Amino acid sequence: MSGHSKWATIKRKKGTLDAKRGALFTKIIREITVAAKNGGDDITANPRLRTAIAKAKANNMPNDNIERAIKKGTGTLEGVTYEEIQYEGYGPGGVAIMVSCLTDNRNRTTAEVRAAFTKHGGNLGETGSVGYLFNRKGYMLIEAGQTNEDTVMELLMDNNVEDIKTEDGNIEVVTPPDGYNEVHDVLVNKGFKLIEDEITFIPQTTVTLDEKKGSQCLRLIETLEDLDDVQNVYSNYDIPDEVMMKISEAQ
Repeated sequence: MSGHSKWATIKRKKGTLDAKRGALFTKIIREITVAAKNGGDDITANPRLRTAIAKAKANNMPNDNIERAIKKGTGTLEGVTYEEIQYEGYGPGGVAIMVSCLTDNRNRTTAEVRAAFTKHGGNLGETGSVGYLFNRKGYMLIEAGQTNEDTVMELLMDNNVEDIKTEDGNIEVVTPPDGYNEVHDVLVNKGFKLIEDEITFIPQTTVTLDEKKGSQCLRLIETLEDLDDVQNVYSNYDIPDEVMMKISEAQ
């Protein structure tokens, strides 16, 4: 995720490029393995695997890595068994946060996630404490300058789309989860560059933060994202542009 949309997590420059790439590969491999385990290795019948492979290729992951991850998931190769866990809690300012994890050690992951919340002024909550504040959606963001909103609307007229709008010049396309792959294929086959492209959780409402709470919240989310077992972090914070500039200048 990135900072291109108001509900997406804002990334920071941290660590070396190779280290970040290695950590990203690890997370993607886990997702491919679990997707293959749960739904099989046929990408036409397994949308989750298809999405994971697309993300792997978009990040230039070697095909050998992808194939090994699939085989470990289907049992053709021996591998680690991962469990899917979702944590929910509150960050500074009452911001709602959901943390999706894939882990081979639930106790370790729970302890690490709880410690991150506590360290940065948040509280880990019970299952269901904030999940109701989010809707699971397909989300694609077309980079500015390639087309316009009317053209995209016409292109996707016959597809299952919930919303199309322009945000800072980029064009956002929101679909129900089961409409994501079809819409994704239409946009990619048309040659559009997608800045963001995933099935995600979009908040129904947002919480506006000041500089202090905003800085604390970003540090919490960054700490969570750096954990090896964390796949995605979703939040409903909203930091105004002028406040974000002050936070960035203070780094």
